[in-house]
Amino acid sequence: MELAWLIPALSACAAVFIAVPGRALPRWVAVLAPLAILAGFVLFWVVLADFLDNGAKAFSITWLEAGSLKLVWGTFVDPLAVVMLGIVTFIAFGIQVYSWAYMKHEARFTWFFAVNALFAAAMLALVLADNLLFLYIAWELVGLCSYLLIGFYFERRSAAEAAKKAFVTTRIGDVGLLIGVLLLFNATGTFNIGEIIHLAETGAISGTTLTASMLLIFAGAAGKSAQVPFHVWLPDAMEGPTPVSALIHAATMVVAGVYLVARLFPAFEAASGALLLIAIVGLITVLISAFLALVMTDLKRVLAYSTISHLGFMMLALGTFGVGAAIFHLLVHAFAKAMLFLSAGSVSHGTNKLDIRELGGLRKRMPWTTLCFLLGALSLAGLPPLSGFFSKDEMLVGVWHSRGAVFLFFTLVAAFLSALYMARVTLLTFFGPLKHENEHAHESPPAMLAPMLAFGVMTVVVGFLALPLAGDFKGFAHFIMPDEEFHFKIWLATLSSAVAAAGLALGWLMYSRGAIAPSVVRDRAPALQRLLENKYYMDAGYQWVIDHVVLVAGRFVALFDRVVVNDTAVNGTGASVVASGTRLRQHVTGLVANYALAMAVGAVAVAVAIWAVALAR
Repeated sequence: MELAWLIPALSACAAVFIAVPGRALPRWVAVLAPLAILAGFVLFWVVLADFLDNGAKAFSITWLEAGSLKLVWGTFVDPLAVVMLGIVTFIAFGIQVYSWAYMKHEARFTWFFAVNALFAAAMLALVLADNLLFLYIAWELVGLCSYLLIGFYFERRSAAEAAKKAFVTTRIGDVGLLIGVLLLFNATGTFNIGEIIHLAETGAISGTTLTASMLLIFAGAAGKSAQVPFHVWLPDAMEGPTPVSALIHAATMVVAGVYLVARLFPAFEAASGALLLIAIVGLITVLISAFLALVMTDLKRVLAYSTISHLGFMMLALGTFGVGAAIFHLLVHAFAKAMLFLSAGSVSHGTNKLDIRELGGLRKRMPWTTLCFLLGALSLAGLPPLSGFFSKDEMLVGVWHSRGAVFLFFTLVAAFLSALYMARVTLLTFFGPLKHENEHAHESPPAMLAPMLAFGVMTVVVGFLALPLAGDFKGFAHFIMPDEEFHFKIWLATLSSAVAAAGLALGWLMYSRGAIAPSVVRDRAPALQRLLENKYYMDAGYQWVIDHVVLVAGRFVALFDRVVVNDTAVNGTGASVVASGTRLRQHVTGLVANYALAMAVGAVAVAVAIWAVALAR
């Protein structure tokens, strides 16, 4: 476990070696990025073996010591960190292998791999950080890398705007995170996560301070993990290359907020009302995004809203005291969503299209891509025995036990919608008749198919980790949190499976058989259709606030800065000195007559003053 720091360090070094020389080196130097993350994946197994033998360990050094202030910099390896290390390294490696074929014709090929490697390094450092200061630095580096990757095609205005939108939106939440971290440091005198959690559990932090700090930290988590109302940046992030979408949505960036809440969970639990708020925000996010996924026509945007929905599921699980269930769904979702996005890239590669209205019947030309997409869709729909069924069942049990029937009902509604939109996008893209303009469609090369198939295998088998398989292993949730154990309620599993099957069946009736025409639904509820197509007018509302409040206030501040601060306070002070000097120097004429006159006037003035004083006495 002492070598854990090497896992992010290898990718960071690869990023430097690729980026600094720039185009001076040949394109093949980009191979350092997948080699570095592969080495990190190998090291993950070494770290895992040591962890299983010796348990959790922390390794740190003193970074800064000044008087009573002591900042410690280090890594912490526990079950949560180990799982995240495995997820990030495995998926990042698969995506980088895929990218080697997908991005081979790009002019900025090496730059892509440099930023990709730095992105993975930042996420891995965030996972290993043992203190909030180190975590915050890695957190911001993740945001910077996402900005660079989303705006990879910066010559396109839409990509540049999407990158700025992601950067600004997540920065709003990050301000809350920074303030929350500083409040905790002010209350505890330390950034160390373990010490802060211990102090929170023992009541050493006042209730008001703790609650305020954790809510501010959750704002940062909500920004990164695209929870309402910060979710608007994620669909626009599809402007980046498809491998970037896969990496952001599966293993990095968006899961950072979920990880942060899980890492600080005991402190959130001690903060009054924090977990209930997290559960409510998660449930609202699930429902809002699930409805939007039903009307999107771009394949990647449907998957983007699916990601938001499943991130909401994870936050909902955290808000119902199910840390193990949330991280298990994070694991399951990571493999399925990476495979889905890479399949979308395969569709784009084979057809040069992503509009599902222009696709259809691709199973005849792209059988392997169809298989991978179908596995991912059915898994996230919650169909047994795929992995998504197990993780969704774990979350539903937590919702039922902790939040009751109302939360469970709306969670099942969201599960139904999840199955419905997955059925819609799968049927419209891969089934039905093959359109004439897609006759040229072709399967992707082996370098792209291999990672997709690997993720497909994981999607099939990883769900069984939920079960207490053998020996001391009592299920994935227990591995993450010893207080949690595998619970299987046959009635709830049957109900969730029936809900998923109902969603898939309705999707089949609507988008395959045509028994229920989607146009009929649109005609009967045109207002709802417009509401969803305009994304609840939230983007338009934000734009109105920016145009009429933020920019107006910005112009006022700029005017105040220029007129009051710059022209008056800064330049005005200097100008007054120059003007005073200009006037005062006029008496220096160099003529003896003028000086004699001044002396005489001065002498008379002194005499008059003395005489006036004498009269006053």
